[in-house]
Amino acid sequence: MGLNVYLFFNGNCEEAMNFYVTSIGGSVDMLQRYSDTPMPCDEAQKNKIMHATFTIKGSKVMCSDSSTAKTIAFGDNFSMALDYTDPAEMKAAYDKLSAGGIATMPLQDTFWGATFGMCTDKFGINWMFNHDKPKP
Repeated sequence: MGLNVYLFFNGNCEEAMNFYVTSIGGSVDMLQRYSDTPMPCDEAQKNKIMHATFTIKGSKVMCSDSSTAKTIAFGDNFSMALDYTDPAEMKAAYDKLSAGGIATMPLQDTFWGATFGMCTDKFGINWMFNHDKPKP
């Protein structure tokens, strides 16, 4: 059994997915537009994403654009948590993902022996960054 994150967007799914893959590193594995399916849809929806998957740090994330009949309301009900072994790679990803968003907790050393930070990206998605420091 696996556990995957599924993200819903209000028409900018492809832009968000490409932003995450470019910022953190990864790959777009599958992309299916509404026009690629036998499902009826209005003209404005045809080029939107019905279902896509991408991989970040070995984890699969699924995503899609909502139908035009439903607007997605973003909240604080989840975060994407990333663990790093390379602090420079973590800082680069943090800087890219927080650009245009909100740096809710700058990267900093913590009492639990890690460098940790949080941000909300320009699409309203919450991210957590962690690098466990080597134990003495």
